[in-house]
Amino acid sequence: MSTAIEGLKPELVWKYFAEIARIPRPSKHEEAMTKYVMTTAKSLGLDAKTDKFGNVVVKKAASPGHENVRMICLQGHLDMVAEANKGKVHDFLKDPIELVRKGNTIMANGTTLGADNGVAVATNLAIMEDKSLEHGPLEFLFTVDEETGLTGASNLGAGFVESKTMMNLDSEEEGSIYVGCSGGKDSTASWKAEFEKAPAQTIAAHVRVAGLKGGHSGLEIDKGRGNAVKILNRALLALDAFGVRLSHIEGGNKHNAIPREAEAVVYLPKKKWNAAVEAIEKFNAVAKAEISTVDPDLAVTLEAAKVKKGKVIKKGLQKKLLATVGALPHGVTKMSADIPGLVETSTNVAVIKTDKKAITMVTSQRSSVASEIVEIVHTVSSIFELGGATVTHGDGYPGWKPNLDSEILKVAKATYKQLYGKEPEVKAIHAGLECGIIGEKMQGMDMISFGPTLEGVHSPDEKIYIDTVEKYWNFLLGILKNAN
Repeated sequence: MSTAIEGLKPELVWKYFAEIARIPRPSKHEEAMTKYVMTTAKSLGLDAKTDKFGNVVVKKAASPGHENVRMICLQGHLDMVAEANKGKVHDFLKDPIELVRKGNTIMANGTTLGADNGVAVATNLAIMEDKSLEHGPLEFLFTVDEETGLTGASNLGAGFVESKTMMNLDSEEEGSIYVGCSGGKDSTASWKAEFEKAPAQTIAAHVRVAGLKGGHSGLEIDKGRGNAVKILNRALLALDAFGVRLSHIEGGNKHNAIPREAEAVVYLPKKKWNAAVEAIEKFNAVAKAEISTVDPDLAVTLEAAKVKKGKVIKKGLQKKLLATVGALPHGVTKMSADIPGLVETSTNVAVIKTDKKAITMVTSQRSSVASEIVEIVHTVSSIFELGGATVTHGDGYPGWKPNLDSEILKVAKATYKQLYGKEPEVKAIHAGLECGIIGEKMQGMDMISFGPTLEGVHSPDEKIYIDTVEKYWNFLLGILKNAN
């Protein structure tokens, strides 16, 4: 047993947390964890089953006197993000995670900790073992591949879970109860590249947008940060009056990130060069003023480039491309009427790139309301199609619409106040949780999500705050005791 957890409460949770740390479980390689959960359940005399994907469900009967209480499912995922510091030698398919205690936190030695979502797995195993607890009939759902594809939750079969109430244990802020998340879908446009020789008597140049913060396309979409692709497109439109010809354009690198940088190679008539430089200087001042509070370091520049005379995009395609990018919405399109401050629906102009055969754009739409994902995807797709592009879509994932009348939420709020003398914060997140998928597959599921406090997840800086684990544990046991 790891010395890092000696003396920590609750003992059973930390015991299992340390045991899990010794079992390799990067996403898509959870076989050993599936086997461990099944073996543990059987050793405790509990019914357990697994499916062909590696998901596991375990059942535990009610404690005496609670047989008529609703069945509740406690859910978490078996996989973890596998990241190590530069220079750290660690084989995530073979080596155990080394736990380290630093003050009030548990971390790993140079790698991700796996508290996301090992704390849920450890919690479930502890409740499975502890016969002293008061609770109604329980199911424990362990899913696979949450971090890279949500495929475990997506492939849950009908009847695999019997409960109609679920508590997801994959949130990262003690004292907060999450009741909603967004779903999402990517929309990608492609134009067949059409080139011709660059005009004579022109100067090749780089138009660059840099200095932006970017950020997560869900969590930071409401911050008003600049989008490098959209700003670059405006700069190119400003140069249109000077006869600019576009040769190459690229910006952004991830579908779920607001692009921080973008660049275009253009050709401008020599006699219009000075006027074009002045126009970009003016545009830079205007664009900086628009977002100076949130993105003060924006820089839009036009500089002559030493490149061989090349090809430019044909005029008709260039016009369609710039008009399309200009028409695309970016940012928040609707705020929630149920939860103040929550983004309900948004879209992100994420990536643009040019190669020999095509010009491609990737956008990402999110909403906590399924019908609104359909609507915003339709809006973006329509603009692409009007611009002459071929449009494709990713599989997407469903959102989880907040239900402030949730019965399990009422029990949780009352329990938290009873235990700690204050109201918990009720929140939703403009990002994905497995609750969205599970709620869609199992209609009528009453759900909340909560957990202890974690920081730095998905990185070697990941840590779990020791004191919040006991508070979270007592909160969970209180809900199980008070449920009816």
